[in-house]
Amino acid sequence: MESFNPNKLLKEQFVSYQTGSSMLEIFFLISALSVLILIRHCIGFNFPDSGSVKKDDDGGANGKNLKAYIMALIVDYICIVVPYISLLTVLAQWIYGNTFLIFFLLLFMIAHKRSSLLQEADMDSIRFNISSYRVSVMIVTCFCILAVDFKIFPRRYAKAEFYGTSLMDLGVGSFVVANSLVSRHARGISNVAMKAAFRSTSPLIILGFARLISTSSVNYQVHVGEYGVHWNFFFTLAAVAILSSVFNVSTSYCGILGSFILIGYQALLSFGLNQYMLSETRGVDIISQNKEGIFSIFGYWGMYLVGVQLGSYLFFGGNAGTLRSMKWTRARVWALCILFWLISLLLDKHVERVSRRTCNLAYVSLVLATNLQVLAILMLSDYVPGSKSSVLEEAFNKNLLATFLLANVLTGLVNLSIDTLSVSPISALVILFAYAFVLSFAVGFADYLGIKFKFW
Repeated sequence: MESFNPNKLLKEQFVSYQTGSSMLEIFFLISALSVLILIRHCIGFNFPDSGSVKKDDDGGANGKNLKAYIMALIVDYICIVVPYISLLTVLAQWIYGNTFLIFFLLLFMIAHKRSSLLQEADMDSIRFNISSYRVSVMIVTCFCILAVDFKIFPRRYAKAEFYGTSLMDLGVGSFVVANSLVSRHARGISNVAMKAAFRSTSPLIILGFARLISTSSVNYQVHVGEYGVHWNFFFTLAAVAILSSVFNVSTSYCGILGSFILIGYQALLSFGLNQYMLSETRGVDIISQNKEGIFSIFGYWGMYLVGVQLGSYLFFGGNAGTLRSMKWTRARVWALCILFWLISLLLDKHVERVSRRTCNLAYVSLVLATNLQVLAILMLSDYVPGSKSSVLEEAFNKNLLATFLLANVLTGLVNLSIDTLSVSPISALVILFAYAFVLSFAVGFADYLGIKFKFW
């Protein structure tokens, strides 16, 4: 029987044994997207609130005007999607200069609109900033999961095999942090019934098995070193959710418990667990087959608990549903961002190098640092004249997990349809732009029609 994916082995080798890039380059890559989002806000052309649009023959769900909505989506695509894909591919060699360039462009646009510069900071600003942050995590993830299969995407941005820092290494950790910061637990709503908790987690488990079965049935390339033979991203998310429900500690103690878990886990890694996890030798038992995915759960669980504590402290102040002031939160997000970057540098140099594969302490600190960095830059939005959010951000935010699922399906279809390793740079760039266009407009139209897919 002819394989659906004849170049499976070559594609797996193409993304294997990478060493990552520098922390400085990660800093600039993350900053670039945040600044692009602020530039988009500064441009000001946006879809008006549905309440201000008169429902007519062109109106869809909620009375939205389709033509205006499409135009706003196009502007978002041109201002955010196209530049960032370019920065990750054809412009990657000049990432430092280009980041400075778009930063100065933002400053120029702010100066040009100086008359309307300062805006009143309020709690809604925090909500918009958190949404923009969560969307930025999704944007990077969705673009990279397909781009990594093309030669136009620098290998240093692909996941590091053993130790190292790369853009794609931040993906799963950022998902965990983005969820923890605004979770029910962070908002002080921790009394969730066990039955309800398991019911909300079951879709993730189903998705995990669905991915396992689908990749096996079409002979899709799977890098075993990421999570193991059978494990995947969805099982990790489900495991973190289940552990957090079983050990349902008070929000005020999450940071302490998370820190103890991370320190204890790092001690085990330093005393030999890391050698076992990073070894390419595997036994026949289920634990040995999936050692990376199973043991790294402790790192991701600790990361989640620390994120819950940070979310409660920074945004909710221990009062369910009540947000802190923008000025108070912004100052502390910046301070914590700098602190975690310093901790990451110290841990990477003196304890153990960053390893996503083991989810060690240095990796957890780096993920927290980069996520807070994105949030810190976006929280400067009150100094940027223009809208608080864009149509694309609102659409992605309402269907985050569904967006990721669609991105995975599209990525799979592209990989099974063409040989990504033999595609020319120009063709690869066209494919990536088309993929991002389809993804952006599919999610956008789902929002336009009022479709919301959420269970986690």
